Amino acid sequence: MPPFRIFVAALAVTVAATQGAQAQTKAKTTTTKKTTTAKKTTAKAPAKTTTTKTTTKVTVPVVTPLTLPEATTGLKEALTQSITRAVDIAGSAEGFNANADIRIPFPPEAELVSTTLRGLRMGALVDKFEVVLNRSAEAAAAQAKPIFLGAIQNLSFADAMALVTTREPDAATLYLHQNTEPQLVAALKPIVQQSLEQTGATKLYAEMVARYNKIPLVTPVNADLTAYATQKTSDGIFTLMAAEEGRIRLNAAARGSDVLKRVFGK
Repeated sequence: MPPFRIFVAALAVTVAATQGAQAQTKAKTTTTKKTTTAKKTTAKAPAKTTTTKTTTKVTVPVVTPLTLPEATTGLKEALTQSITRAVDIAGSAEGFNANADIRIPFPPEAELVSTTLRGLRMGALVDKFEVVLNRSAEAAAAQAKPIFLGAIQNLSFADAMALVTTREPDAATLYLHQNTEPQLVAALKPIVQQSLEQTGATKLYAEMVARYNKIPLVTPVNADLTAYATQKTSDGIFTLMAAEEGRIRLNAAARGSDVLKRVFGK
């Protein structure tokens, strides 16, 4: 082959080789760019956190103001429950005798009889009388419920709202006591008198007074046992009523009816 052709052939080979190398370099560069671009595209931006606000509606109960008729009904209901509980306690065995708050002592107007007889070694007689006196009150109290309940049926309250909202725990009981006590005592007296006779208290009292009046130089005693026992029985029942009313006002568990819960559930 002539030298000129050999030179041209070699030059062609060189050019081809150079073009091939450039093509490979370009391809690598393109591939690298594509890879980089792909990686950049793949990288995702942090997702935005969406906060959902939950609104809770609070329903406030509507409190209906207490009416005058409701207050009156509530007071009578409280007195009814108080009477029932008081009579149940007072009329039970040892209801008066074992309760220091309402136990009936020897009649104060005849205290000299008690003191003198004890000094004469007749204390056992005095003790026996005090026990049967309280037994009489227990027997009478057991029958007193209709009398006390009857007293509140026609009872009108001058200011029922004030009695309901007062801080005095026994306001209704005190109101009943102030407005009906004379009638209650009068109605209770025959029952107490009968109880005193049945328990033997009347006989024992008469015996003690008779012995005392025979003592020389003493002033004779003629105390009315029935009147005293009746008053003390009534007082005892009212004392227990006041305690129960206070329980109703201060303790939700003691409100045994919807009426009491409505009126005193402040």
